[in-house]
Amino acid sequence: MNPTNTVFDAKHLIGYKKVGAERNVLIFDLGGGTFNVSILTIEDGIFEVKSTAGDTHLGGEDFDNPIVNHFIAEFNRKHKEDISENKRAVRHLRAACERAKCTLSSSTQASIEIDSLYEGIDFYTSITSARFEELNADLFRGTLDHIEVTFDIDAKGILNVSAVDQSTGKENKITITNDKGHLSKEDIERMIQEAEKYKVEDEKQRDKVSSKNSQESYAFNMKATVEDEKLQGKINDECGPTIEEVD
Repeated sequence: MNPTNTVFDAKHLIGYKKVGAERNVLIFDLGGGTFNVSILTIEDGIFEVKSTAGDTHLGGEDFDNPIVNHFIAEFNRKHKEDISENKRAVRHLRAACERAKCTLSSSTQASIEIDSLYEGIDFYTSITSARFEELNADLFRGTLDHIEVTFDIDAKGILNVSAVDQSTGKENKITITNDKGHLSKEDIERMIQEAEKYKVEDEKQRDKVSSKNSQESYAFNMKATVEDEKLQGKINDECGPTIEEVD
């Protein structure tokens, strides 16, 4: 992890304007060459990197591979041709998948159009953001470790904070004492209250995002089903009698 790159990313995302009050910022950088997470403190235009972590072996190509494999299978299903061993075809398909992935950053659907992909066969298809997330669900889940945080304050005002990674069992602890010149009892209590407050807010936001993603995924799947030429006849056959009964 390069702290210089982290500061540059933070300035690019937040802007160069000075921020008077101190702010803590989490930078979640995923999809490039590596996966990086950094925590920074910003005060009066000064950026200080507090901590960095991540996975140098998780990058954009890891998210391209499931898409490429998905469309290799689709091409095989539609045209009864296996292109997995044809380097030229796979190279063109990978380039198109990379462009589609970038398009999905700002759109809910991306088209893939490749003329003469293999043996003169044109390949026209599309992918939705919901399908992209489904294909890479394991990779996304792998970036969100479940952390159990415990706050314990004793009669002397000493605060013990522990965090346990439930997937690996790795544990870190920090102790905040009530010594002179350090945090007061009121400050420690305020920190605990803020931590609990943000915990509740994070849970609400997570539930909200999860619900939204589920609805989007259902809508995209229904849209794809309705537009599937192979199923349109069956849908019309089922809907016809029902509509007549309603009429």
